[in-house]
Amino acid sequence: MGEHMPISAKSEAGHANFRVGQTMSSLCVVLCVTANLLAAAIGAQAAAKASPAEIEIRSAIQKQTEAWNRHDLEGFMAGYWNSPELTFYSGGTVTTGWQPTLERYQKSYQAGGHEMGKLEFSELQVVTLGPDSAFVRGHWQLTMSDGKTPHGLFTLVFRKLPEGWRIVHDHTSAAQ
Repeated sequence: MGEHMPISAKSEAGHANFRVGQTMSSLCVVLCVTANLLAAAIGAQAAAKASPAEIEIRSAIQKQTEAWNRHDLEGFMAGYWNSPELTFYSGGTVTTGWQPTLERYQKSYQAGGHEMGKLEFSELQVVTLGPDSAFVRGHWQLTMSDGKTPHGLFTLVFRKLPEGWRIVHDHTSAAQ
């Protein structure tokens, strides 16, 4: 087609193609910026919709993470109900009571050359069941000094007690 066009027509066609390409590039940039702004707005809106209970529960979990990563198991356990009725299910074992749960963590992560690693929680889903109860689902991962990354899933049941939101039941499983 362009072989039989005069040079000036070829030049005009080239400029038109350049303008269309430039317009398409600009349109892509505008669409990308708009998509990013929309995603940020949706994220901010979701955060703004978090209930006070969800905010407090997420804060409690964050405090547990920070305590774990300081190797402070008693600080980590402050997120649990300090009661003989606390239940912890993991590895086919049921542990009942705050003190036995602390001792289980100490045996597994602080005794005999064991290490605690760096704890991270992700994909947290907080579901409030009422004004004083909620459950949380999510993923956990430890990063150990040798590069291993044990990980798995958990479900926590929280109750709002006089001392604040506390875990009353923990069911944690490790990936195989």
